[in-house]
Amino acid sequence: MVQDLYILMITAAVVSIVFKLLKQPVVLGYIVAGVLVGPYLFGQTLVNADNVKAWGDIGVLFVLFCIGLEFRLKNLISSGKIAAVGALTIILGMMLMGYLVGWDAGFDMVNSLFLAGMLCMSSTTIVMKAIDEAGMKNERFVKGATSILIVEDVVAVVLMVLLSSIAIRHQFEGAELAGKVVDLAITLAAWFICGILIIPTLIRKVKKHLNDETLIILALGLCLGMVLTAEEAGFSSALGAFVMGSILAETVESHRIEKLMTPLKNVFAAIFFISVGMLINPSSLAEYWMSIVYVSLVIIIGMILFGTLGCWWGGATMRDSMLTSFSFVQIGEFSFIIAGLGTSLGVLNPIIYPIIVASSVVTTFLTPYIMKAALPCYRFLYNHASASLRAKIDRREQETAAAETATAADGPSIADKARHAVRKTFFLKRLVDLFIRNMSAHEDKAE
Repeated sequence: MVQDLYILMITAAVVSIVFKLLKQPVVLGYIVAGVLVGPYLFGQTLVNADNVKAWGDIGVLFVLFCIGLEFRLKNLISSGKIAAVGALTIILGMMLMGYLVGWDAGFDMVNSLFLAGMLCMSSTTIVMKAIDEAGMKNERFVKGATSILIVEDVVAVVLMVLLSSIAIRHQFEGAELAGKVVDLAITLAAWFICGILIIPTLIRKVKKHLNDETLIILALGLCLGMVLTAEEAGFSSALGAFVMGSILAETVESHRIEKLMTPLKNVFAAIFFISVGMLINPSSLAEYWMSIVYVSLVIIIGMILFGTLGCWWGGATMRDSMLTSFSFVQIGEFSFIIAGLGTSLGVLNPIIYPIIVASSVVTTFLTPYIMKAALPCYRFLYNHASASLRAKIDRREQETAAAETATAADGPSIADKARHAVRKTFFLKRLVDLFIRNMSAHEDKAE
């Protein structure tokens, strides 16, 4: 086991340094490292595949937990219409295109649905990294883009639950799936209500006793506890990790937890991407290169088209809509997770996995270059648009600027006031005080 970790870490470190020198995302380096240590390139694997898979599964939990920590209801509410309409348009549009691609390739319904799920999610990690490296972190479109990515992550977790149900039964039963969605919604509501009522207040009460070591242990314990709860309730472990991250995002220590989790997440996420690379057979990439190009073009064209339309319909300016959509032209973490889910359930056609991974590599590599084309394309569209469309674009720009000015002059949001009222609830304060008093009494007796 130690030898496996040694080989993984050294290989990943060397390859990621090379990719950094080439100014490419390190995620690609991890996937290439997986190919190097995998069983296909040299005829035998250099590491124990079972160990790597187990560590990779833990990596998925940590990645989703950290994504949950970035989930802010306040930011999501402030970008509500853009986030909802934009994400819904992208997801439905890309799922339709993905399903049609699967149907055209002769896949059955289950495989076509899994392919559709893989193509409808952009990579939160890669998008944020590309925006940061492009020096656009303070651009206006970033807030809406981040909110859309958050909604996509939430939908992806729900989609995994639904795809698991379909995969097990190999058929689409509308009434049963509707019941599953209702059960999931009720369960999520109960978890969030109980969690947000108790955990944030409890952590605020014991904040002075939480050093970095205690805080990270507490956060991981809560995460794994919710993972077990989700599994007992019949849902995926990924859902539990995401939910607990979302609950802790509402605490006063959320940024501190996120900072403490980052090194741990990076290590296990790297192992996860290496495990993805280990499943790639280079010879199959050469065999299916036309399919890889085809899927990559579907991703790029579809994301630009549906992303621009969704953001525009959601109320964003045309400039912001195109900047957002041109940054979404890749697939990433959740695509691999969904592909891994299909593989573990034994329902995914083995051809799909290498094509999806290779398409992700291609689109991730092209993302920075496509982003640079967003503003030139916007100027081309504006200069060649009809007079009526140009007037709409100008009017939307003026309305957005006026709304920003009005928002800056407003006081606390409705969501902030509601959270404040809940925190000050007499019942909640008494419940937490009683809990802490009992803990103190127990400690005194122990002494």
